[in-house]
Amino acid sequence: MTIQKSVLILGCRGIPAAHGGFETFAERLSLFLVKNGWHVCVYCQHDDDAGPQRSWTDTWNGVERRHIAVSAKGPIATLEFDRLSVVDAGSRNGLCLVLGYNSAVLLPYLRFKGRTILTNMDGIEWRRQKWSRLVRAWFWLNEWIAVWSSHQLIADHPAIADHLARGAARRSIVVIPYGGIAADAAHPDIVLSFGLIPDRYLVTVARIEPENNILPIVQAFSRRHRGAKLAVIGRMDKTNAYHRRVLEAAGEEVVFPGAIYDPDTLRALRFHARAYLHGHSVGGTNPSLVEALWAGNAVIAHDNLFNRWTAGPQQLFFKDVETCDAMITRSLEDAAFVDVARAAAKHHAAARFDWTDVLEAYERAFLSFIEKEAPVRRLQPIASAKQ
Repeated sequence: MTIQKSVLILGCRGIPAAHGGFETFAERLSLFLVKNGWHVCVYCQHDDDAGPQRSWTDTWNGVERRHIAVSAKGPIATLEFDRLSVVDAGSRNGLCLVLGYNSAVLLPYLRFKGRTILTNMDGIEWRRQKWSRLVRAWFWLNEWIAVWSSHQLIADHPAIADHLARGAARRSIVVIPYGGIAADAAHPDIVLSFGLIPDRYLVTVARIEPENNILPIVQAFSRRHRGAKLAVIGRMDKTNAYHRRVLEAAGEEVVFPGAIYDPDTLRALRFHARAYLHGHSVGGTNPSLVEALWAGNAVIAHDNLFNRWTAGPQQLFFKDVETCDAMITRSLEDAAFVDVARAAAKHHAAARFDWTDVLEAYERAFLSFIEKEAPVRRLQPIASAKQ
């Protein structure tokens, strides 16, 4: 069976983007491919309130959207949506791009149906501290099913590629990071409405979880009077023990605006910040960190392979409360360093995380399965994860 220039995108909530990084990526990629003459179908998840109709199809900006309504809630709903999406995709022609591997147990069905599978492996989900042992075992199993089932593994970071190479041939792995666009301006009224003064606050945007090191960040900032504020953007739940610890550790200069999803608001909060704090310790190329670089933020990041490669060598890194305290102090007191770090962030983002480069690399990966003269190759420049 000859595969035409057709792609089925599975594994996200749907488009247009309203949930997270995978949805934003799916929206950008699908519009890019349609413009280049591809047929693209994106599977979109709906809750049971869609009514008696369980599935339907429409077109959005030239992209076919296959809508599927599920009656379950939470993780079970996602698994049910993924199951129905895989069954539908198995009856269609086209390459299957799967975003994430949390339901990879379903992928052997697509292999059985003769589909070509490319899987974006995202982060190393089973290493996340928030999950129980049973859930971590489920993710570990699904990761290796994805490795076994996929024709191509897409890693968004060299360290993820190194991890996958323990169970897959290097030739089956391509490194393509996440993308972003420059934030060259933002109205200051947005940050003023949160009680923040441009250039006199630091900001972090993350889920409030141990693996994201929010507690050490808040403890470090609260050690002394700063003459500036720390804005912690993320959903807080006082019934959550870790969230309570974060709130109890916060000094009077720490503010919690809650979860914010509006892109313009987030762009303004990053753009006018003195520096961006990034505590993530597990994962690949984090979209929020990429967006901070594009906003020209000086970055203070947790010291690990993922963040060092993503942020670049001219930013600041911390290992614990002590070093985080020192890096915060430097960012607030050393204006010359902040200027250099901000310029380096923009340069690094443009060199490594440009959406056009990212989307073109995906198209090359797809074409390698259709036109043998278009080999899969890594997006350049790709540096070692140790840099």
